[in-house]
Amino acid sequence: MSQAVEAQPRKSVLWSREHRLVTVGLLLVVTLVAFENMGVATAMPTLVAELHGLALYSWPFTTFLVASVVATVLSGRLGDRRGPAPALLVGPALFAAGLAVAGIATTMPMLLVGRALQGFGSGFLLVSVSLLIALTFTDRERPVIYAANAAAWVLPAVIGPSVAGVVTVTVGWRWVFLGLLPLVGIGIALLYKITRRLPAHVPLPAGRRAGVIAAVVAALGVAALSWAAQHPSPAAIAYGTLGLVALAVALRKLLPAGTMTFRPGLPTVVASRALIAGAYAGMEAYLPLTMTAVHGYSPALAGLPLTITALGWSAASALQGRFLDWSREASLRTGFALVAIGLVGFGFVAQPWFPAWVAFAVCAVGGAGMGIAMPAISVLLLRYSPEGERGFNTSAMQLADWVGSALLIGLGGVLLAAVASAAQPSSAMGLLSIALVLLALLGVQLTSRWPKQV
Repeated sequence: MSQAVEAQPRKSVLWSREHRLVTVGLLLVVTLVAFENMGVATAMPTLVAELHGLALYSWPFTTFLVASVVATVLSGRLGDRRGPAPALLVGPALFAAGLAVAGIATTMPMLLVGRALQGFGSGFLLVSVSLLIALTFTDRERPVIYAANAAAWVLPAVIGPSVAGVVTVTVGWRWVFLGLLPLVGIGIALLYKITRRLPAHVPLPAGRRAGVIAAVVAALGVAALSWAAQHPSPAAIAYGTLGLVALAVALRKLLPAGTMTFRPGLPTVVASRALIAGAYAGMEAYLPLTMTAVHGYSPALAGLPLTITALGWSAASALQGRFLDWSREASLRTGFALVAIGLVGFGFVAQPWFPAWVAFAVCAVGGAGMGIAMPAISVLLLRYSPEGERGFNTSAMQLADWVGSALLIGLGGVLLAAVASAAQPSSAMGLLSIALVLLALLGVQLTSRWPKQV
């Protein structure tokens, strides 16, 4: 990486007078969303059993995903028209409403309404936070706040599932949702204060506008693919294929032109997010199964490698945030290479004759790759985006992340059903790892081609 010079102390960027309030507000909101994401999965078996919804076990996750996709697209459109302020206030309010509804739910439909509200809130926040960073931090400072965002996910990743488990057992699953409400209220107050300080938004001539109908079609396509992967059957093949076709049509309107063909510049940035997020999600989704079914780890221990992922991710992100003059194009390529190494290791760990402890090294290396690559993608996206199209491009990047993840997690499910089983997944995971490694190597190759002028 060229020009690796630590040009500015990290503290002066985050905690200077003009950045301090934004830093605190953003990190609090990100941490709360992360705690909710990590905790809900832990509480889900208990709450769906109490609400007599075991047959609909995956629907709270699917509902959240569908709502998030639609809200992300709408938030991008709103951000280009009116700036980040409206979504910064609407997002946390919807998220809080969703926590309240889910926390008092007495039926599965009521829980699904709560999860949909949480998904809408999360989707609005993801885009508006990125636009706020674009307004508040310079191109050279942005790696620092992205490193802080990564760090905000570490504590929830490490202790979130355990805390949610303790809360579920001692005071009840409802408090996994309701217990966050006071802190979300503080976050809303901070964000309101931040929005009052923002300059008046001046709408600029914008290029493409994401359509609401396309967003809904994309969301339903992602949901169909996710459901088909979780419930393999002849019927699932049919509606999964229909969902894939619908998604492909919608993405032509929701992604920058040239994304599908990996055109150098902005399209490569968005495509890179789909490739690297999808490849790593494909491994993360099936590593606990591998550790349990192949190596005999208990469910509690099987998730420990993913904790190492969070730590490696945060450490590498913090490192890149200290060197403000690193080439972000080179950082992205390096991240892809490290992820590829980690995915090769996953393929070996999935075999019963290979030592299980290597999974921890795999997650450390792969997590470091993600920690270097993801901030680089965010920085490059804003760098290549005209100001009037930042909302559209940010929503496209997040949508690419979700689609890539859904497709590759779905591929793992298809392979499990076709050539293996959950009890003996080694052959399927070996094939999956080959596909994931090839995608990561494709990312290395694609990110060696950039326009001459940035």
